[in-house]
Amino acid sequence: MDQQEVRALLERVARGDESIDGAVAALRSLPYEDLGFATLDHHRTLRWGFPEVIFCSGKTPEQVAGIASRLAERGPRLLGTRASREQFEAARVHLPDLHYHELSRCLWLDRDADAPRHAGVVLVAAGTSDLPVLEEAALTLDLMGHAPHRIVDVGVAGLHRLLPHIPTMQSANVVVVAAGMEGALVSVVGGLTDAPVIAVPTSVGYGANFGGVAALLAMLNSCASGVAVVNIDNGYGAGHMAALINQRIVKAEGDSSPLS
Repeated sequence: MDQQEVRALLERVARGDESIDGAVAALRSLPYEDLGFATLDHHRTLRWGFPEVIFCSGKTPEQVAGIASRLAERGPRLLGTRASREQFEAARVHLPDLHYHELSRCLWLDRDADAPRHAGVVLVAAGTSDLPVLEEAALTLDLMGHAPHRIVDVGVAGLHRLLPHIPTMQSANVVVVAAGMEGALVSVVGGLTDAPVIAVPTSVGYGANFGGVAALLAMLNSCASGVAVVNIDNGYGAGHMAALINQRIVKAEGDSSPLS
C-alpha cells in the first residue's frame, strides 16, 4: 500500500463509503507480516515508494514462493534478485503472471506495465560480460518508473567506442557504470560528465581481479569527482539509487512528458 492508496482509503472513510472497522482491517498488517520464516515489511512502499525486494539467494524455492505471493497481494510490482529458475517456477505456481529475466537472474511482476517511465538515467557496461549486473539495474529502474538508456561494451581497451556516446552521458541526470577487470571505465566516464556517477564493480576478470575486489578498490580510489561506489555485482543497489536521484530531479523539474 503506497501513499496514494492510503489517501484514497482515508477519503473513502471521510465520505462514509468505508467503515472505520474496514479501514482498520485494511491497515492492520500494513507495518509488517510474520510468515514464520520471514517478516515482510509491507510499510516499505509507503516509506520508499517501492515494495520490499526479495534477495532470493540462500532461500528455498518454497520460501521465495511464499514471500512473493504475499508481497504480490499488496501491490502491482514485485522484484526478486539472484533468483534461480527453480525458485521462479515455485513462485509461478502461485503467480501465473510472474516473469523471469534469465540474464539478470531476476523474477519480477508488473501489473501496471503501461505506467509512464521517465528518461534521465544512462547505463554503461564496460563489456558484454558485465551485462548481467547492468540488466539487474535496468530492471530495477524500469519497475521503479524509469526508462534507462543503455551503452554497452565500451571499455577502455577500445576507448574510441565510448566517444560517440559523450553527448548522451553529458545530458543524463545520473549515470551507472558497471565494469570488471581493473574498473578503469568509471574514472573515464566521471571525467566526461557532470552527472553523478554510480559505479558498480563486477566480479568479471582473471585471478588478480579477486572476484571484483580489484575493480572495487580502483573505483573507490577514482580521481574523478562525483563518483559513488556500490558493492560488487550490486546492480539492484545501483539501479535503486539511480531511480531515487532521477525521481527527485524529475519531480523538481515538473516533467510532464515522461517516456511511454
